Amino acid sequence: MKNYIITVNGTAYEVTVEENENGAAAPAAPKAAPKAAPKAAPAPKAAAPAGGAGKYRVEAGAAGKVFKVEASVGQAVKKGDAIVIVEAMKMEIPMVAPEDGTVVSIDCHVGDPVEAGTLLATID
Repeated sequence: MKNYIITVNGTAYEVTVEENENGAAAPAAPKAAPKAAPKAAPAPKAAAPAGGAGKYRVEAGAAGKVFKVEASVGQAVKKGDAIVIVEAMKMEIPMVAPEDGTVVSIDCHVGDPVEAGTLLATID
């Protein structure tokens, strides 16, 4: 029998896994574990205006995590330039500028988990 603590959407669960007669793992009913203190939100960058400030949105095309931020606020970009790289299913997927313009906001940080449609940056 082994005990694990698994966190799902910010809620920690204590799970006990025991073997059945076939040797396969059979999970026991989960119990809510004491909730850890919430992490402090990262401090906003002073140079970046509020999210969604630009005319064009750069959104995550798939669920994953932010692997790399290629552009910076104030940078001129061309249509198709990589703005943010998202890692999904062990692939690095560039999220590109939909139009020529200037990056107005970067709304993510390296390591942030993202869902499809999450705002990553805006461009004017």
